Amino acid sequence: MASKGIKIMSTIIGLIIILGILMVVVGGQQGWLALVSVGINFALVFLALVLMVWHFPPLVITVLFGIMVLAITIFMGDENLNVTIPAFWASVIVLIGMLMVAFVVVYLAQAQGFGLEDSDDLEGLSLLVRTSFLQLQLAIVILSTLGAIAEAAIAVTTGMAELKSQTPEITMKRLQQSGWHMGQQIVGTTLNTLFFGFFGGLLALFIWFTGLHYTMSEVLNNKIFVAEMLTALLSFLAVIITVPVSAKMAVFQWSRAN
Repeated sequence: MASKGIKIMSTIIGLIIILGILMVVVGGQQGWLALVSVGINFALVFLALVLMVWHFPPLVITVLFGIMVLAITIFMGDENLNVTIPAFWASVIVLIGMLMVAFVVVYLAQAQGFGLEDSDDLEGLSLLVRTSFLQLQLAIVILSTLGAIAEAAIAVTTGMAELKSQTPEITMKRLQQSGWHMGQQIVGTTLNTLFFGFFGGLLALFIWFTGLHYTMSEVLNNKIFVAEMLTALLSFLAVIITVPVSAKMAVFQWSRAN
């Protein structure tokens, strides 16, 4: 068992080293900064989980650490403040808005907690963890959307900043319309990325459903499936909302600067 664990860790470390080398070779300094930001974000998420285990309020932890993750992802991803500042504030606005939407959706769905498929793993363990499973589910949903929000925001503001630098005479109204158009181009690919990530993560569960001959109604009412589906759908919604908010925030900031 110990030798198997060593092999697994060696494989993971090897892949991380290869990833780091390729990011530096392909991305240069920006690739190195991106790698460092991933490490910092991993540490932040791990710390957030530890604080939740210590019974700190999950919602408060989610908002605080979510904002920190967005800041690190965006500001370490680009040096141009005309791009990063509006992208950051747009991401924060979407984060707060999605938190309110997710609270209502998760509360109505009542999909938090463990499903019947988890019973074997939980046998003999106490479920009296003194933590709100509703808040934990909200934390999972919000933390899962951060990457998609930051990616969409930075893509829109970067495109708008480039267009503004190439055509200084462009009006702010026209610039905002162009930002919306750029966002439309990335929404499709981002949604497909999120969908296949969702499908790949639940592939083993789908095989379980098929092998045990679950009916469609049983699948649609399964706690694990519903929780993951809600996360995916809310991520889709977050990406779509981020596009107009980012375009509006960029125009608002640049108008004030001028």
